[in-house]
Amino acid sequence: MFLDWIKQGFFSNVRRDLLSGLTVAFALIPEAIAFSLMAGVDPMVGLYASFLIAVSISFFGGRPGMISAATGAMASLMGPIVAKYGIEYLFATTVLTGILQWVMGALKFGRFISFVPQPVIVGFVNALAIVIFMAQLPNFVDATWVMYLMVAGTLLIIYLFPLLTKAVPSALVAIIIMTIVSVLTHAGVKTVGDMGAITQTLPSFHIPDVSLSFHMILTVLPYALALAVVGMTESLLTANLVDELTDTGSNKNREIKGQGIANIITGFFGGMAGCAMIGQTVINVKSGGRSRLSTFVAGVFLLFLIIVLGSVVKVIPMAALVGVMVMVSVGTFDWHSLRTLKKVPLGDTVVMIVTVAIVVATSNLALGVIAGVILSALRFGWKMARIHAHVIINDKGIKIYTIEGQMFFGTMSHFIQLFDAQNDPDEIVIDFSHSHLWDQSATNALTKVAGKYEALGKRVAVKGINPESRRLMDQIGLTLDSSHS
Repeated sequence: MFLDWIKQGFFSNVRRDLLSGLTVAFALIPEAIAFSLMAGVDPMVGLYASFLIAVSISFFGGRPGMISAATGAMASLMGPIVAKYGIEYLFATTVLTGILQWVMGALKFGRFISFVPQPVIVGFVNALAIVIFMAQLPNFVDATWVMYLMVAGTLLIIYLFPLLTKAVPSALVAIIIMTIVSVLTHAGVKTVGDMGAITQTLPSFHIPDVSLSFHMILTVLPYALALAVVGMTESLLTANLVDELTDTGSNKNREIKGQGIANIITGFFGGMAGCAMIGQTVINVKSGGRSRLSTFVAGVFLLFLIIVLGSVVKVIPMAALVGVMVMVSVGTFDWHSLRTLKKVPLGDTVVMIVTVAIVVATSNLALGVIAGVILSALRFGWKMARIHAHVIINDKGIKIYTIEGQMFFGTMSHFIQLFDAQNDPDEIVIDFSHSHLWDQSATNALTKVAGKYEALGKRVAVKGINPESRRLMDQIGLTLDSSHS
């Protein structure tokens, strides 16, 4: 069984996985360095993290072909830790983040993705495309026309090279060609080496130098919990996107546990916490990466680039990598969502726009998604909180209230107001054929209505109660006359 898992997971798409992994490794370098600077740590912390997380998740993750490494969403939460307590506390926080994520996976938090509405997912994807594009803009500050020309050349190669052959990822070809052009022409553009120092050393095992105490755990717990939730959210949404792009399924709970294991390992080897990277994942998928091998190669080749080819990596022009990320942002954006804005319900459009706005304004993907989910839930609750009654008096003089709508805490008050106990005849029937009792508030409302009629010496009967609602009534101990049912 293990051999079959290895064969299927790592060797089912070898050539494309190898090439896509190489492409992703190049794109990981500037991102890892940038996120390290964002967190206020040495660039090698982000590079080590990207190597360790990518390799670890290739074995322990639940979504083959997805790239995980150091990310901006996680790095944005790390600055205060480093500033207040130092880098050793960051390593301890990373380990605790991993432990929390493993527990979340064990508790099957992966089901959370099923509660994320489609407008929020579309908003997440579109916001991320915008964030990726905006992240490239600082590279154009004080840039010469050569920079613009090289970005344009990179994009031309990316989009035109597949017309010749798809055997090699066009993004990889573009990076190689632009690097050669930059070196031969002494273009004078910003290179990867200009972003931060790359030291050619291997990561080593390191226990965080903090006092293991209850106070220390309480100190880092809020940061670790925030990182765990953000990492889980971004990883689940990215996994969901890859599921759609590849028309395959994945084990979301295993993915969360895998992210946890990867972060635990990273924390003990001098790296910072990370999660799934949607930009690099899109590069991988569009370059043909499908199995765990592509993720593994991305991590291993990243380390190879640092240790063996460090001097070569330093001369890669940022223009080439900016061009690749521009392609990613264009390919990630759901352009179909713009064409259907007028066709979908207004509420869905509002939810999508709010999700995009919050993510773009805060650069916090999890915050935007959570806000979108809450807004969708409130909208759903508002729509569900509608209840009315169709009223008739039959030939026997019995008044029948046919309830339409859901019975729960949100409709309890309005349900009670539907009845006119003082002026109704001596017998009434409440028909629940088109309704459902969801909670204790619903049964309490029914009890209050029945009590009003009984106080006036009038008889109340119910009919049409479905089995689930009947079980709820029996469980609570509510007994009403159902002779008319």
